[in-house]
Amino acid sequence: MALLADFHNHSCLSPCGSLDLSPRVLAERAAARGVKVLALTDHNSGLNCPAFAKVCPRFGIIPIFGMEATTQEEIHVLCLFTNLEACLSWNDYAYGILTPFPNDPDKTGDQVYVDEDDNIEGEVEYYLVNPLDLSVDSIGSKVGGYGGIIIPAHVDRPAFSMTSQLGVVVKGPWAAVECVRLPPQVDTLGYPLTTSSDAHYIEHVGRRPFNLDIAAEELAPRGPAAEADMDALKKALARRPNYRNPR
Repeated sequence: MALLADFHNHSCLSPCGSLDLSPRVLAERAAARGVKVLALTDHNSGLNCPAFAKVCPRFGIIPIFGMEATTQEEIHVLCLFTNLEACLSWNDYAYGILTPFPNDPDKTGDQVYVDEDDNIEGEVEYYLVNPLDLSVDSIGSKVGGYGGIIIPAHVDRPAFSMTSQLGVVVKGPWAAVECVRLPPQVDTLGYPLTTSSDAHYIEHVGRRPFNLDIAAEELAPRGPAAEADMDALKKALARRPNYRNPR
């Protein structure tokens, strides 16, 4: 049985997102759209993932934790974890190599992280849309060292993608490749493909989910950390459709 999944979503922590889109609202709206496996991927930060971990069970959602990282080349990639603590460790590392440019909320937007009841706990100092000091060639192995997987984001989009920055999709340790539309209009090298909502506002939630070929009991959070099964997730992603040289 397939589960409806969506691995690319922002919250009030992303400066280009809506302050109304808290982790709680994201999970609630996604559940209303039938999404069962949901990732929170704010720009270069995972600080809203603790709240996300608490709210997802309220709505019957299996949470995936992460961020949409920006490489030196200004390529967006999704860094995904099933273990919250691993995600937060990666978050600490990523923030340490983020371009240290202070955010100006009046000009570029708020960057707040909240608790499970939408109460503001703090605000991130550095502008989160700036790139990390990490290349696309090295980010996959780096994230893998923290127990995560990488999915290059919106590779068929004309900005902040592999094709916009490099001209092509490049090979790497990608668990899948994300496209805005399927079938893709670029060569995705035979990697499994996903779509995503890339939600920044409430009305975006659940607009482009995909089917993940896995039963809920195979992926369901378990153990002391209540984490989803990463190996099962990888296998399910590997079963996603792929296209080769579509032109």
